[in-house]
Amino acid sequence: MLSKRIIPCLDVRDGRTTKGIKFRNNVDIGDPVAMARLYYEAGADELVFYDITASSDRRNIMIDVVRRVAAEILIPFSVGGGIRNLNDMRDVLLAGAEKVSVNSAAILDPALISAGAQAFGSQCIVLGMDVKRVTPCPTTPSGYEMVIHGGRTPMGIDALWWAQEAVRLGAGEICLNSIDADGTQAGYELNLTRMISEAVPIPVIASGGAGTPEHLHQVLTQGRADAALIASMVHYGTYTIKGIKDYLAQRHIPVRLIW
Repeated sequence: MLSKRIIPCLDVRDGRTTKGIKFRNNVDIGDPVAMARLYYEAGADELVFYDITASSDRRNIMIDVVRRVAAEILIPFSVGGGIRNLNDMRDVLLAGAEKVSVNSAAILDPALISAGAQAFGSQCIVLGMDVKRVTPCPTTPSGYEMVIHGGRTPMGIDALWWAQEAVRLGAGEICLNSIDADGTQAGYELNLTRMISEAVPIPVIASGGAGTPEHLHQVLTQGRADAALIASMVHYGTYTIKGIKDYLAQRHIPVRLIW
């Protein structure tokens, strides 16, 4: 059985790591490069960076931060936010990232997924999904709707349909973020995670809501996720990556252990 990955997520705005709750009331919590080094040394399996206002501000991705992170760590990391075309993807990959995450731009131009997969390989293309729970209706029968531009713009697109369509287009991985759970530290959205994980043949990273190691255990078992994104629980020093992995290993979850 493949090891489950534990992936710290760093939301970046104006060159600084920031954290909010349900995409609102963000506060500054540190330098993303220093934090990347800290999590690398602490045993993270991968890292994820999101430039959280690049899409809504319609500006370019934080290439300088990507280069500085690549110089400090020796684990894979992905970068999202503000990636609109193949040139943006190429710039991020050449700056040192292993993967690019496309979200808003992919919904507005789905051909971006297939173009990226053809140019760089599906393993480099992560579909970022920001999802909000809604009342089921003909356009969103699953009860989950896609939202873009950092949680600002609901699209009336069903999340389950979009996940399957992105796989058809060539996405190699999904990072599934529940807006309702984001930053609450009250647990992942298990129903959403399980629904998407069971519907697609590619790895699914659960995101949004991690507050305790038990939450990770739940999403990796009940939610059937392949990996779990964490943020607040390690950003604020409540838990360590080693402590989280030890907890999971004691409960027979395969993880890369840290000695």
